Order: sequence, then structure tokens, then C-alpha cells
Amino acid sequence: MAHPSLLEPAEAYALWAPAYPAHAHNPVMRAEERAMLGLMPPSLHGQAVLDAGCGSGRYLLHALRRGAARATGVDLSPPMLERAGAELDALRSGAQVTLLQGDLGALPLPDAQADLTICGLVVGHLEDLAQALAELCRVTRPGGTLLCSDVHPIGHALGWRRDFKSAGHHYAVRHTPHLYRDWHAACAALGLHIEQVLEPMLDPADIPAGAHFDPRALEVPVALVFRLRRAAGSAGTDPACTQACP
Repeated sequence: MAHPSLLEPAEAYALWAPAYPAHAHNPVMRAEERAMLGLMPPSLHGQAVLDAGCGSGRYLLHALRRGAARATGVDLSPPMLERAGAELDALRSGAQVTLLQGDLGALPLPDAQADLTICGLVVGHLEDLAQALAELCRVTRPGGTLLCSDVHPIGHALGWRRDFKSAGHHYAVRHTPHLYRDWHAACAALGLHIEQVLEPMLDPADIPAGAHFDPRALEVPVALVFRLRRAAGSAGTDPACTQACP
């Protein structure tokens, strides 16, 4: 089988957006989502939630279902934001929902605006993990929570790709693996406390009958999931969160 054409994230998601659902639509995403939702507070009543790299809005939908008062989504891809807007309309209720086009490396948001910041399966699209975490830290209030996930670096080592088909062509999104030691170093430099780390495995029940997949996927973790806490401090911005660690 020919290898898929490798695309940069903006180009890839422009092609993928028309068919990209607002729910976990493959076994890896389902494993990742179970872990992320298990770390998310069961009630977000009255809270401001940011989803950085919101895509089609799946975690914004979960936040609204859990009572978030303000839900903000930022994504690099305008077509994905259009998908998110259509999905979120039905669940807005009394919540304030804002969608913004922007880059995770320089979020178009003020400091300390989110009680909970979510970043699901996004940081692998950036080479600079430290810069991404610095921005996530900056926009989270002191004492606030960050939930972050990425494809497990084991998968990259085994040759797995985030791939899709569009108009009969096979594509993959460029991905940079980030090891646990990279996360640990960046969090330490930024004053982000690592509260919990999960390495979810696939559930065999999620694999369709007759699917062609690497059997090693049932033997290794498929995602790396973090619950982080920004250090509580003064009302001002923590200087560590205003710049990427060296």
C-alpha cells in the first residue's frame, strides 16, 4: 500500500473538516476521551472553559453538558471552526460560546481567562511543546486546571499515522512526538504541577469486526493524558507562563 501524502495541519484539516465529526470517531480517540473525561470535573457550573485546538468542538460539547458558563474554542482551521459552530448551536442554552481562529503557539486570548483549559490531541501538531504549554498556562487562571492529551509516542515509534481520506486520496497529518520527559521538563519550568498522568489502552470492543489494524495496538498505551495545575499565586500573571521555557 502506498504511503499517504504528508500534510501540514492547516492544509490537512481544511480537507478533513467536511467529514470530521464532533465526537470520538476511532478507537484511539475513544480511549483518549475516556481518560480525559475521567479527569474532567463532573460539574463545571459557572466556570469558564477554553478548548485550545477545539477542532469540531467535541470537548466544548462535553463542557457545556457539564454546565460551563463560558466556553471558548480556538482552532487554526476556519473550516473546523465552522463545523464546531454548527454542532454547538444546539447546546448553547444560556452559556456564552465564543469561537476564534488562532494558533496554539500564540493564543488570541487575554491572560488568566479560563478556569479549565483543555487541549486534546493537538500538541503533536507543534514542534515546540514548551511554547504550547506556556500559552496554555498563560490563559489559565492561577490555581486553574489544564487537561492535555496527545497520541502516545509509542505509536509514532511503531509507525502509526493520523491519517484520513478525502476525494479518494489518502493523507496523513504531520506529527511531532513528545516524550514524557519533555512534558516533565516543560511543566517544571512553567510551574505547572503534574497532578495525574494516564496512558489509556484500546478497548477491544471499540475495534470494528474485520478491521485491519496493528495487533500491537492492544499491547501498548495509545495516548498520553495529563491533568496539570497552574500554581496559585497573586492575581497578576505568573512570569513563568509568559514565555516558553529555555
